[in-house]
Amino acid sequence: MRRVAFPLVAILLALAVLGGCATADRTPNEAPPTPRELRAAWVATVANIDWPSQPGLPVAQQRAEITAILDRARSLNLNAIILQVRPSADALYASALEPWSEYLTGAQGRAPVPFYDPLQVWIEEAHRRGLELHAWFNPYRARHHEAKSPVAATHLSKTHPAAVKTYGAALWMDPAEPIAVERTLAVIRDVVRRYDIDGVHIDDYFYPYPIAAPLAAKAKPSSEVSKTTVDFPDEPAWQRYRAGGGQLARADWRRSHVDHLVAQMYRAIHEIKPWVRFGISPFGIGRPDRRPPGIAGFSQYDDLYANVELWLERGWLDYLVPQLYWPAERTAQSFPVLLDYWAKQNPHQRHLWPGLFTSSINDTPQSWRPEEITHQVALARAHPAASGHAHFSMIALLQDRQGIATQLARGVYAQPALVPASPWLGRSSLAAPQLQRDSSTRVVVRAPQNATQLAIWFRHGNHWRFRTQPAHENFISLSADDAHGPIDAMVVSAVDRLGHESPRTTLLLNSTRRSP
Repeated sequence: MRRVAFPLVAILLALAVLGGCATADRTPNEAPPTPRELRAAWVATVANIDWPSQPGLPVAQQRAEITAILDRARSLNLNAIILQVRPSADALYASALEPWSEYLTGAQGRAPVPFYDPLQVWIEEAHRRGLELHAWFNPYRARHHEAKSPVAATHLSKTHPAAVKTYGAALWMDPAEPIAVERTLAVIRDVVRRYDIDGVHIDDYFYPYPIAAPLAAKAKPSSEVSKTTVDFPDEPAWQRYRAGGGQLARADWRRSHVDHLVAQMYRAIHEIKPWVRFGISPFGIGRPDRRPPGIAGFSQYDDLYANVELWLERGWLDYLVPQLYWPAERTAQSFPVLLDYWAKQNPHQRHLWPGLFTSSINDTPQSWRPEEITHQVALARAHPAASGHAHFSMIALLQDRQGIATQLARGVYAQPALVPASPWLGRSSLAAPQLQRDSSTRVVVRAPQNATQLAIWFRHGNHWRFRTQPAHENFISLSADDAHGPIDAMVVSAVDRLGHESPRTTLLLNSTRRSP
């Protein structure tokens, strides 16, 4: 089998540059380049995987859990959270379109008491800590197979039952029914308009993962699907299509509906707010006719009707997070080979951020070792087309399973990093920040109005240390870096929400001279 060799020297260099303190013999105006790397974690609400820890918690406890998750993310030098806000045609935010989620209050359609808007709190608290917040939607799932509460009267399965199909123990919106597409697009437009999110995110659930016959609830498979599976019950829409003269084969017809939704999402999001990025996290293996030699497993192209390669070809997304949920050295699902595969399917050079199965670190005999995840971070850093990664899911980092969070914080995440820029979404005209020292322990900073982050380098003799902070904070503390020795200079730039960086401003701390 052809293997992709990422040289050990490249891996070690990548770890050194982003993981630790940059050292160089430089003048103050020669601070190192700003480190860039997406470091995200999914926060799954379905089945209360990550948040809330159980349904129906008191509002104060829900909010305390939000704070704890975001504090841990910040302490680990993560820079983005991907929050599931629509697990099953429901909402973990105030919506006039869909009912409140049972995972929040314990009963679908029941609002939190006392009332609060969870998504608004997540956004405000994330931005206060300098973290991006991406809203994660399931476009077609209408009811999870483990859901417990009765379906609310306002749920799509009640208001438009012909658009929702029973599939195994779950309910699924039929992608061929126009109301299903219209509802999903309306929900996403609504959130993009009303909330200050940084991204819209969808995962690998398009048409449902096939279930084996006879009908039975089945979790998402990890590799192969039974050859005897139940077909998705979209016969009414298929017959309408054929009666209208449609000529596509049924599989191509199904793929066309998913293609249409993805294209419409991308267009709708950027028509409302051009800076909001659209990302997709598909199953990690590509279509069978393009796979590298030796790669085998489930075909999302044939069974989920997801033509991810086409979406990359057309530029219908801003970032791709393929779920590479296998050990790096597993031959048939090799992490480096699959990462290289997706890099080669990406002609528009959209962000490539592999998804890591960090929750596979657990207390079972099948548990991964934490070193598997840090190794995959190193492999991603060594690949020239990858500029970050995402962890599934936050619970493993919050619980510090087998010390994984500690290892990340002390090693590969020892130095903060900014989210990579997305220049295809717009240009920047950021002015340099203005700096003025007003005491021995702090510097007042005036950032340009459209800045969201500050990138800050502190010089300790010949050593540089990097830090970030939200641009709304109007001063920079010097005491936080005192432990590393006297600071003789600092270099600061402003960063906007697309990642564009302003010219740098240098402040010599043993002088009153400033220079942009």
